[in-house]
Amino acid sequence: MTASPILTRYSDAVPGPETGAEGSSPETAWHYGDPLGEQRAAADGAIIVDRSDRAVIEIAGDERLTWLHTISSQHISGLTDRSSAENLSLDANGRVEEHFVLTDVDGVTWLDTEGARGAGLHGFLARMVFWAKAEPAVRADMKVITLVGPDARRGPIAELLEIDPDAAVYAAGDLPETHHEDEPLGFWRVMPPIGENAALPVVDVVLPEYLLDRWWTALVDAGARMAGSWAFDALRVAGLRPRLGVDTDDRTIPHEVGWIGGPELFGAVHLDKGCYRGQETVARVHNLGKSPRRLVLLHLDGSADARPVTGDPVTAGGRTVGRVGTVVDHYELGPIALALVKRNVPADTDLLVGSDHPVSARIDPDSVDTDDHVQAGRAAVERLRRGPAESGS
Repeated sequence: MTASPILTRYSDAVPGPETGAEGSSPETAWHYGDPLGEQRAAADGAIIVDRSDRAVIEIAGDERLTWLHTISSQHISGLTDRSSAENLSLDANGRVEEHFVLTDVDGVTWLDTEGARGAGLHGFLARMVFWAKAEPAVRADMKVITLVGPDARRGPIAELLEIDPDAAVYAAGDLPETHHEDEPLGFWRVMPPIGENAALPVVDVVLPEYLLDRWWTALVDAGARMAGSWAFDALRVAGLRPRLGVDTDDRTIPHEVGWIGGPELFGAVHLDKGCYRGQETVARVHNLGKSPRRLVLLHLDGSADARPVTGDPVTAGGRTVGRVGTVVDHYELGPIALALVKRNVPADTDLLVGSDHPVSARIDPDSVDTDDHVQAGRAAVERLRRGPAESGS
């Protein structure tokens, strides 16, 4: 485990706790002395967050996209140059094993995922190559930084990165003066917005480590305020954006955490493709039922001395009804958390979160999906059960 060059450069940078309970990393800055102010700066400006703890994988080869299309949940066989997507690897039961972002640039597909999952994802990809013309390789020299806030898409920052003002979500482009014919040495990509009501633009920058300090300094000089993972996590939690391995467990299916839908829906599972591992579960839940759990935003009792940690149980009336994921202090909402709770738990239920010293919590009603429509498959089954006379045929 190696500290990011950005973390070691700034004396006011506080590394994430070694426990990683909040989803933070000791390799990158947790904050720079004012975590709530760093969040606030994203509301009408822009913050820059070092996410060097993410693992980056490069896939070369003429069949990289068609091959990856067959072993993952997203429809990417026709992904165009300088476009991105979110994607999943599922097990045979449709449970999420890996979540990653991919961008295709000049005949190379770049993947990045949680740092702790990089080796596992690369191992899976390497095992699945067989005879395909695809060559996955770990790129420890490539790093990720993220800009959040309206100024990430306008003014000096956008001009510095040369981001097209009309660039759509998941569009990507070269970093100025770093593109070589044989190898892209850095690119930006527009990601789905985060924060309350998905109000804050997000731009990732993926670049080699030797350019990290240069671009970090240039972006700060252009107006981005340095912020730690605390700020990024608070904003994504407020926007119900889950993080693999923190807000998910080994039973999570895509429907529970909003990873359903094609790229245009900011999802990681395309519902109009088949023939990938776990597809049967995805189709069955989408057409016939509802997921057993759902991701919700919890408001925690701020007066309590204790604070729950990732993985703690969520209980109602002495019965376990879920698990808590990211726990974080938000500059406006106070202590909040993401949690996976059973679908039949009403939003107004009094909850307790934690093991040794449980904390009172309530579900934010705006975070609850109220979609109660009957799926097409379920409706068809009910019509068959009723018979032609009762169904009006």
